[in-house]
Amino acid sequence: MDDEHVRISGKGGSVRTVLLDDRGYVALLKLYLARAGYTAGPLFRASISGRGGPLSYDAAHHRWQTTCAQAGIEIDIPQLRHAHATELINAGVSIEAVRRRLGHASAETTQLYALLDDKAADAEIRAARRRRERAAR
Repeated sequence: MDDEHVRISGKGGSVRTVLLDDRGYVALLKLYLARAGYTAGPLFRASISGRGGPLSYDAAHHRWQTTCAQAGIEIDIPQLRHAHATELINAGVSIEAVRRRLGHASAETTQLYALLDDKAADAEIRAARRRRERAAR
């Protein structure tokens, strides 16, 4: 626990390792793996039997749309990604850590995703002022 990771294959064949930082999700994931009988290979498979290869983006997108329709919500995968990045930034996670989490090559790309809310921006400015005041003493 607290050190669970998943390997993600991204665009262009890039592979990154991402920390699973929510114990509830880790527990659900372990339950899913046990029920599906998966011990290795792709988490989400291209066939219903689970014997297929990795799920394609189009298939994942279709499943996501179906799930959202059943739940009565409208959010696409890029919006979900944007919301996650923004949530991390607003919680004080550095742009560099978020960049690595999202698999971006540069921090400039990440900054397009991550817009600080006013409360987080104000807290950051106040903290910088306090550091500056302490250094001046």
